[in-house]
Amino acid sequence: MRIPRTLVLVLAGGKGSRMGALTEKKVKPALPLAGSYRLIDVSMSNLMHSHLSDVWVVEQYLPHSLNAVLDNGRPWDLDRTHGGLRVLPPFEGATGEGFAQGNSDSLHRQHDLIRDFDPDLVLVLSADHLYTINFLDVIDTHLEHQADLTVVTTRIDDDASRYSVVTADDDGVVTGFQYKPDEPAGQVVAGEMFLFEAAHLLEGLTTLKREYGDLEDYGHDLLPWFVQHRRVVEHRMSGYWIDLGTLQSYWTAHMQLLDGEGAALDDPDWPILSAQPQRVPAHLGGTASVSDSLLTAGSRVRGTVEHSVIGTGVVVEEGATVVNSVLLDDVRVGPGVVLENVIADVGAQITGGNRRGSVEAVTLIGDDGLVSTSEPFDPAEALPRGVDPVRQRT
Repeated sequence: MRIPRTLVLVLAGGKGSRMGALTEKKVKPALPLAGSYRLIDVSMSNLMHSHLSDVWVVEQYLPHSLNAVLDNGRPWDLDRTHGGLRVLPPFEGATGEGFAQGNSDSLHRQHDLIRDFDPDLVLVLSADHLYTINFLDVIDTHLEHQADLTVVTTRIDDDASRYSVVTADDDGVVTGFQYKPDEPAGQVVAGEMFLFEAAHLLEGLTTLKREYGDLEDYGHDLLPWFVQHRRVVEHRMSGYWIDLGTLQSYWTAHMQLLDGEGAALDDPDWPILSAQPQRVPAHLGGTASVSDSLLTAGSRVRGTVEHSVIGTGVVVEEGATVVNSVLLDDVRVGPGVVLENVIADVGAQITGGNRRGSVEAVTLIGDDGLVSTSEPFDPAEALPRGVDPVRQRT
């Protein structure tokens, strides 16, 4: 098929405040994923495999942490003379655009650039979800149903009140949209992937700006406007999807990868590509005991590691024990330290021979090596299948 002229906007400027210390010095899309990747690699790789090459990344919070990861688009063949990757930082112009206050506001601040590009379709993505999808299938659905907006949806098992809940009729036409409702109308939610007819997107943004002045998140204003005034359909995805917006979901996604129930990151026909630096292979010392874990290049293990993800350059010393944990780049775990259900931030030096973490909570250790927060498991949020938050493996 002829792919309509499609502009992609990847919204990657949010602070990610629910991630605590993990996002105090880096934006959430730049967070490590499965040891070998960064979170934004997922969106960018899906776009590359879908043959969509006009990709604009909208930045705001700590953009320098993301620019190094993007590497001018090279990992996804987007470092081109015509088209390719374009990075959009906050800017101040004649009307004082400045910092956006929500994703609708962020889109509106780019409306002149979108109009000048003159696309047929605009695909808007968030950069903090884990999934694989062929966006050409979404475009097929959009064209087949002659939609003004196509919302990628998925059915979830956990608490739908955390998301945007979508209701649709038997033909896939969206009849209702609830933004983080107290009483969800169902378990089908928006996957934060939206395909707009460009002309109607610009019309909607202009109309809402004129009527309300300040725009917020598109769950508050833009999407309800489309449901009320335009033809909106759903594209239901059946594969894995998770919103990595909390410490628990970030930890869960890694545990699901270990259990073979997570995202298909190792599909040879749909690889996730990254700008990660080349490092020597992982090294296991003679005293190492490792089971059911992912060890990334550059890591060195002399202690015990069980059901954990060990990031690039991580060192686990002899006498240390790591269980059900996610250690980000360049963490060092000293002798006698026991970690259980822990996320350790980049560069943390964890010493002192004590236990950190417990079976009841996800514990975050900051880059200073100290416990930053410990959050009890929320049974209403995503957990690995079969995991009881108070009876985990030891």
